[in-house]
Amino acid sequence: MNTEKIKVIAFDADDTLWDCQGHFEIVMRHLYDELTPWVDRETAALELFATERKNMRLLGYGVKAFTLSMLETAMRVSRNEMPADVISRILQECYTLLEFPCTPLPEVEETLKALRKRTEVGLSLVCFTKGELLDQEHKLQRSGLLPYFDHVEITSDKGEKEFRDLCRKLSIQPDELLMVGNSLKSDIAPALAIGSLGVYIPFHVTWQLEHHEHFEHERMVQIEHFSELLDIL
Repeated sequence: MNTEKIKVIAFDADDTLWDCQGHFEIVMRHLYDELTPWVDRETAALELFATERKNMRLLGYGVKAFTLSMLETAMRVSRNEMPADVISRILQECYTLLEFPCTPLPEVEETLKALRKRTEVGLSLVCFTKGELLDQEHKLQRSGLLPYFDHVEITSDKGEKEFRDLCRKLSIQPDELLMVGNSLKSDIAPALAIGSLGVYIPFHVTWQLEHHEHFEHERMVQIEHFSELLDIL
């Protein structure tokens, strides 16, 4: 992969810079526990996924959408028999997702610090993430990583249109952008589709709606450790 033309490196946030899905998984397992009087855990997981997929078009991504899907699933699967105090407990557990510690994943801060030194030669660092505006802003602040970025772009989704919009906003051509992220579906595939480059860093857990069949591409590389970015560049 030729990176000589790269002017901007864009980073996904959740599960690329810090663990996010792991915290959601904990809350989801609590829902499955509460639904055991009605269905087994596997069925509960399938029901939640179906609800999230149905709501995606109207609610999008983020804690608010997740919370509504959790409560809807709880009431539907229990046939409205789940006690109010249990519903309240599920709601409070969802609220914890607005405040969990966004501790940078291994090698993230050190690598961003090293890349930051290269901004003197025209290389810009951007955080390009999707989700709810306030939630994503707060996570960036809690992570302590905000000072490393020249620009932050938060969108409701990340597809080809959003990647093209990002390039226009930054006044660069698509082949001058390198996208770094953990999702082949949201981070890598749309970037490659418009002519950009991609660095795929798999995370140990992936949200079902982000699952994507693995593929190879001449403008994409896969790495296991965040610091490998320095070798690529």
